[in-house]
Amino acid sequence: MKTRAIFLAAILAAVFVWWGEAPTHGQANPLPVPGFHHLHLNSTNPELAIAFYVKEFPSTSKTTWGGQPALKSPNNVLVLFERVDMPPATQPQTAVWHFGWHVTNERQAMDRMRKDGVTLLPLYTTEEGGTVNISSDTWPGSGGVLGLTRAGIAEAKAKGVKPAGGAGFAYIRGPDDAMIEVQGDMPAERFNHVHMFQEDPFCAQLWYQKHLNVALPQGRRGAAATPRTEENCQVPRSPDKTWPALEVDGMYRSPSAGVTFGDVGMNWYVKQSDRPLVSTRGHLADHIALSVANLDAWVAKLRGEGVAFLKEPYTLGDTRAVMIEGPSREALELVEVK
Repeated sequence: MKTRAIFLAAILAAVFVWWGEAPTHGQANPLPVPGFHHLHLNSTNPELAIAFYVKEFPSTSKTTWGGQPALKSPNNVLVLFERVDMPPATQPQTAVWHFGWHVTNERQAMDRMRKDGVTLLPLYTTEEGGTVNISSDTWPGSGGVLGLTRAGIAEAKAKGVKPAGGAGFAYIRGPDDAMIEVQGDMPAERFNHVHMFQEDPFCAQLWYQKHLNVALPQGRRGAAATPRTEENCQVPRSPDKTWPALEVDGMYRSPSAGVTFGDVGMNWYVKQSDRPLVSTRGHLADHIALSVANLDAWVAKLRGEGVAFLKEPYTLGDTRAVMIEGPSREALELVEVK
C-alpha cells in the first residue's frame, strides 16, 4: 500500500511539473496581455515637436523616458522621440497610418488649432470633390462603417439625409509630416489609438491573439459574422471605396479589424494598394512599444512560436527590451516594466 501511495504521488508530481513548464499559449493562465507603453517617432527636432503637442493637446506634458525626450498623455501613454538628421520617411506606406487623440470638445479644439495655424486636412465627401474638416459635417456612415460607398451616397442624397453635426473625426498635420486624428466629444483628452493598415486584417488579428495573448474584441464594427481561423482569415478587399476620405478617390474600409492594449486601440483597415507594406523601421512612426512584466518569459514564448525577432534583448534606459516584427512588418518593442 505504501509503495502504491509513493507511486501515485510521483505521477501527480510529474503532472504538476509538466503543467508548470508547458507553453503559456492555450493554458488556463497565459502570460498577461501587454499594456500599451509608447509610440516611437523619429523627428528632426524633438523639442519643437513636443512643444507642438503640448500646446495643441494641453493635457499632455513634456517628460523623458529611457534617456529620450518624450510626451506624456494623462493615461500614462508615452510618445518617445528620437532625433534624426534627415526628415523621416512617410512613404512608401508602412503598417502605421496615423495616430490619434480624444478631445473633450472637437469643434472648439479644431477652431483653436485653426487659429494656431495648424494645418487641418480636408476630408473629401465624394469622388467629384467637396470637402469638410469634420466627418460629421457630411452624410453619416451606415452599418457600422465610417463612410458611404457611391451607392450609399446616392441613396443618402435621394432620401435627403442630413449631416449629424456635432462630434466626429478630423485630421491635422503635425511635426515631421505626422498625420494626427482628432476625435470628440470624449470624456477626457488622451492619446487614444494607432490606426494601421494590414495585408490581411483578420489574419493579423489572429496573429496578435496567438502571440500577444490579446482578446478579440466583441461586437466590433466590421467584425466577421463567423469566427475567423487561419483557414478563412484571408478576406478580399471590398471593391467599393467609401467617403469621407483623405483621398479624393475614397478609401477601402473593408475588411477591418483590430485589437486593444490597455486603453489604446490598434485599429486597422486592409491596405489601400496592391503594393506590399514596408517595414516601419526608419520611418516617422518607427515602432510601437508594449509593456510586459517578465521579458524572459515572453522571449521564450515568442521564440517557441517562431515569431521574427528584429533585435535580441537589449538595455533600454534602466530596463530591458526586445523587438519583434508583426504580421505586416510593423516593429513591436516589448519593454520590461516591473
